[in-house]
Amino acid sequence: MVSNNAIWLAQNENPIFLLPEMACRHGLIAGATGTGKTVTLKVLAEGFSDMGVPVFLADIKGDLASLAVNGTASASIKDRLEMLGIQEFEFKSFPVRFWDLFGEYGHPVRTTISEMGPLLLSRLLGLNDTQSGILNIVFRIADEQGLLLLDLKDLREMIRYVGENAKSLTLRYGHISPQSVGAIMRRLIALEDQGGEVFFGEPALDIQDWIQTTQDGRGYINILHSVRLFNSPLLYSTFLLWMLSELFETLPEAGDLEKPKIVFFFDEAHLLFEDIPKVLLQKIEQVVRLIRSKGVGIFFITQNPADLPQNVLGQLGNKIQHALRAYTPSEQKKIKAAADAFRPNPKFRTEEVISTLATGEALISCLDAGGRPSVVEKAWILPPQSSLGTLDELTRTGIINKSPMGAKYDTAIDRESAYEILHKRALQEQEKKQKEQENKKASQKKPGRPKTSFVEKAANSLVSTIGRELGRSIARGILGSFSKK
Repeated sequence: MVSNNAIWLAQNENPIFLLPEMACRHGLIAGATGTGKTVTLKVLAEGFSDMGVPVFLADIKGDLASLAVNGTASASIKDRLEMLGIQEFEFKSFPVRFWDLFGEYGHPVRTTISEMGPLLLSRLLGLNDTQSGILNIVFRIADEQGLLLLDLKDLREMIRYVGENAKSLTLRYGHISPQSVGAIMRRLIALEDQGGEVFFGEPALDIQDWIQTTQDGRGYINILHSVRLFNSPLLYSTFLLWMLSELFETLPEAGDLEKPKIVFFFDEAHLLFEDIPKVLLQKIEQVVRLIRSKGVGIFFITQNPADLPQNVLGQLGNKIQHALRAYTPSEQKKIKAAADAFRPNPKFRTEEVISTLATGEALISCLDAGGRPSVVEKAWILPPQSSLGTLDELTRTGIINKSPMGAKYDTAIDRESAYEILHKRALQEQEKKQKEQENKKASQKKPGRPKTSFVEKAANSLVSTIGRELGRSIARGILGSFSKK
């Protein structure tokens, strides 16, 4: 909810606000399962939308799509509002657009193989260093030959081409082993089995279509349906990383703004950093550090702050910590680490409070107007203005059908690219070889000879026998003479 040009996020004795000009300093929403992270996400997304800031979020459990419909005054919400002393509270819906990598519960989201690039693709395919090196060679050759890599069949055909011509290409690009080429091919098949094939192709997503507002000035909330996608964690996390890099590369420098151009919420953020190569981790840390100057705010959502790398965690200025449970010494250490990330409040011990927070209660520290972290406060998160729970499919379908994004993205395009060009080359080469073989056979054919009589055959046989014996004698003589020397 918006109040005094800020997002009214929570309440204790006083309201707690998140300042829009500090949203590009990024944020963290942490807490154990069932402690209220989803409600916190919805309250923030609603606030940004009302302030004219577009939002992206991934709907993993299917309970965020209900941002599209009005909330209702349930008994629990009435009790919360009464406890917090909030009398004026408006239930309303928010402008949403639905997206889905598989095109089932929203507009399809696609990118091209070229836009994804070899670094992220190597992570998606789980390649080792040697295999990643060959994938880099594949991209390099495609660029030099002007071959577009748009979808998986383009990449598959390009890898086949490199494998078949490995001997000639090795002298220029380095060793290309058949075993590594075969391993990459097998990983591509596994990716297709996970449904990754539908993600690559055209029309590719124009990230500017996610940075739009309604006629009345509210920011669109772009919801990626991720219930099925989340069953393939590597595809899910790589897709989110691709979006982050796409924003970083596309948006111009903007400096310090009064409010972000767009805010991204990355749910289950720990998946972004699992088994990640060092070179990719360094690039992510760089993007998180520099993307704020392009007007992008990022909120990472995870169970424990320790799930994130320290270099990333240190760049998150706005922190909302829900309850954590400590049943083991290892979990107790994580609680202490989470408490140490806050500016202490003399009224309570942060470490003790974290494990006693109720559902919907949180420890909050937001940046003030000077960019300084506030003293940590214990407060109750406000209820969302939109509906809790799931969205009925009739309402979802109606919103999708009315969206102008359908005309742009719903129908796939398959233009000429690497697959078609290389396939055509292979056919031409095959036809050329076939003609050469036919010409060679034609040139080797001898003119027909007249049939010989029985007497002629006998005479020829005698001459042939004498010739063979003479030949053997000459051969032996020559060899014998050489052998004596």
